[in-house]
Amino acid sequence: MSLRVCIAGVTGWTGKSVAEAVIGSDDFELVGAVARKSAGIPVSEALECNLTSDITIVSEVHDALKVPTDVLIDYTHPTVVKQHVIAAIQAGSAAVIGTSGLMASDFQEINEEAQKQQVGVISAGNFSITAALLKHFSGIAAKYIPHWEIVDMASAGKPDAPSGTAQELSEYLGEVAQNELAVAIPDTIGAVNARGATVGGAQVHSIRLPSYVISVESIFGLPEERLSIRHDAGSSAQPYVGGTLLAAKEAPERIGLIRGLDTLLFS
Repeated sequence: MSLRVCIAGVTGWTGKSVAEAVIGSDDFELVGAVARKSAGIPVSEALECNLTSDITIVSEVHDALKVPTDVLIDYTHPTVVKQHVIAAIQAGSAAVIGTSGLMASDFQEINEEAQKQQVGVISAGNFSITAALLKHFSGIAAKYIPHWEIVDMASAGKPDAPSGTAQELSEYLGEVAQNELAVAIPDTIGAVNARGATVGGAQVHSIRLPSYVISVESIFGLPEERLSIRHDAGSSAQPYVGGTLLAAKEAPERIGLIRGLDTLLFS
């Protein structure tokens, strides 16, 4: 039986690619589509594809969820994703969060609501396989190298910092081991902000410039040696599709919040 899917951000950069994959798969059925600027337009027209049973794009998630839905996939905006996911949870639907920009307090609230309603939510700062491997291998490195910093590179127009990829990575490494600094950040002489932001006990340096899409590098150092592990994404959203669909299959079988594609791949 196909999973009934609603996609919020269906006409966006990643949401469109995910929607096309859902439509082309026997494992899923697209039953809802949300995009404020495209509200009222049939999905087939917005995505320029053929659908056996067409649906109309709506502007609000709560309207889309009036149709029975197994899982909501959200690729929208940091300012609205939490309310979308809470609405899905309260409607009894699982959720997949591909939108970055949520804080630890947001995830705590989402997890509490998911536990209360006994539904599953899977969130990842990045659903690509190489980003998952970056996190996994960095976690191994942190067990043996107690000095690391993270460089977060993204397009000039990306509004959130650090990226979801970098934030998730830094928080995870802080759980794996204790990062050691030779000079405590408050003891920095000069412009303290030049040392980056402290996330999960480590320094994260966010760069926003043209020509970048998403790149994240974890840098580990020991005397006389250094290890760099880096993920680079191109201009296509294709790397995120497979991981998103894997999460969509898994979310209805889980209870509570799970963070990170690596959790599904390597646990």
